[in-house]
Amino acid sequence: MSLEATQPSDGGRTVAESLQEYGRGVAGGLVFSLPLLYTMEVWSAGFNARPLHLILYVVATFVLLLGYNRYVGLRHDASLTEVVIDSIEEMGLGLVLSVSVLWLIGRLTSDMPVNEIVSKIVIEAMTVAIGVSVGTAQLGGANQDDEGVSSGSRKQDGKAESERAEENSDDGDDDADEGESQKEIGFGGQIVIAACGAVLFAANVAPTEEIVMIAAENSSRRLLALALFSLVFSALILYFSEFKGARQFVRVGSPVAIIGGTMMTYAIALVVSALILLFFGRFDSEALNMCVAQTVVLGVAAALGASAGRLLLQQ
Repeated sequence: MSLEATQPSDGGRTVAESLQEYGRGVAGGLVFSLPLLYTMEVWSAGFNARPLHLILYVVATFVLLLGYNRYVGLRHDASLTEVVIDSIEEMGLGLVLSVSVLWLIGRLTSDMPVNEIVSKIVIEAMTVAIGVSVGTAQLGGANQDDEGVSSGSRKQDGKAESERAEENSDDGDDDADEGESQKEIGFGGQIVIAACGAVLFAANVAPTEEIVMIAAENSSRRLLALALFSLVFSALILYFSEFKGARQFVRVGSPVAIIGGTMMTYAIALVVSALILLFFGRFDSEALNMCVAQTVVLGVAAALGASAGRLLLQQ
């Protein structure tokens, strides 16, 4: 079956839509939870966490996910079985994402005790799982807005839509003007918006000691992996996961255009990261390689902010 398989008549998801949901959930997990993944106190919690506390934490998180997916989730008409499956999937994505990020920033190593590794992953993953759930449900594109709506609501929406259509017939010129104003945001405007998003995300963690610690302790290979990680997630947010505003503000063109747009966004993120670190005095008396390392580490947060900002800040 191809990724563009026809959507089932019972309202099920195609493979492509499922992959977009997973991508949006993973990106949402990072967007909402990255500061915790960069927090020393959360890393240290793995030293002292008891098995019983971890079990209770997992159970409490699962209950929260069940409640969120039942009442606020993506599909409001989902059955209890579907809610349970979605919650388990989100916890699994949280675990995978936490392991990946913690390894990339050097917080998981082969010489650590197994109980410390497990505790650190679980503590981070449960919070990330909630971010995955929120990201999947709240950051979806226009095509998700109608999912889970009852037939009665659809009829009301259809009636309201017809009424709006009659009103819009008198206000056609105003709507055209609004559409033109949205299209007026050109290359320079997109740079400014991406920079604003990068500042919003990066400024939260730039002054912390964690940035210096990760930069100092990581090898050049892991720093390169962090840069590639930032690029991949920037492309995922902008072009592949159907974030809100993706169809309106970012055009999916040729592979060259996608690569160019991703590289531009990441370049803005690196520039913003360097300027913020310079402002906070992180480059004072530091060697060039240490300055570059700190910029790459902070660039993960800045890249998420720049790519998500290009979509969300224009709503």
